Amino acid sequence: MAGVFRRPVLLIGLVVSLTLIAVALLSLVWTPSLPSKMNIVQRLKPPLGPGGLFGTDQFGRDVASMLMVGAWNSLSTSFLAVAIGASLGSAVGVIVAMRRGWLELIVMRGCDIIFAVPPILSAMMLGAFIGSGRFTAIIAIAVFMVPVFARLTLAAARQIWARDYVTAAIGIGRSKTTITLVHILPNISNQIIVQVTIQLGLAILTEAGLSFLGLGMPPPNPTWGRMLADSQTFFAQAPWLAIMPGLAIALAVLGLNMLGDGLRDLLDPKMKSG
Repeated sequence: MAGVFRRPVLLIGLVVSLTLIAVALLSLVWTPSLPSKMNIVQRLKPPLGPGGLFGTDQFGRDVASMLMVGAWNSLSTSFLAVAIGASLGSAVGVIVAMRRGWLELIVMRGCDIIFAVPPILSAMMLGAFIGSGRFTAIIAIAVFMVPVFARLTLAAARQIWARDYVTAAIGIGRSKTTITLVHILPNISNQIIVQVTIQLGLAILTEAGLSFLGLGMPPPNPTWGRMLADSQTFFAQAPWLAIMPGLAIALAVLGLNMLGDGLRDLLDPKMKSG
């Protein structure tokens, strides 16, 4: 814990990330008003006035409430997508590191193919078959995350397999599965955790892009990306409609990236000694 307070980047990233998560969780039980409640009389009211803390949109809905619920929708979608991608990708990586040979060649070429198809294009193709929505966004982001974690865990696991204590474990007859569970996974978990935090920022940005294009959660569920899309027509008249969700996305990505960088410095032994 003391190491956290000695690293400003990690501390700031942790505070920003936890604050956003707390706001998202709070929206499940309380918001200043119902985010779907319309009041045309109060439409396009500026912030810090009759329209509330962050003003109202073109339908008179409270922007602060929409941001809070949008935080839950955007963060939960991104967290779930990264959790799926990290789990599948890490499992693939350690299995390939254990087996090697032709399996490694096939998996690496598969990763190259997935990298060639960006998440937004994947979501568009999925949307053509199963329709747009939260599930489509989660699958599209998760599929793109799988090769990221597969390559990371493969490279990290290779290094551990070359260590002397792993060679000794093989010499005394331990199975590859046991070695993977006892020696490989615990020694690469720090790298996976750091990568998760960094990929979360990318996932939030991607989810916002999908929502902006109408491929995310359907209305009336508010998301940061769709709030940005809806604000385009009214930018000159009500710039806060774009500024508020834009700041939310920027803060979320910045906070998670700083958290990832700070965790890397904290957990990497080479960084500790420097």
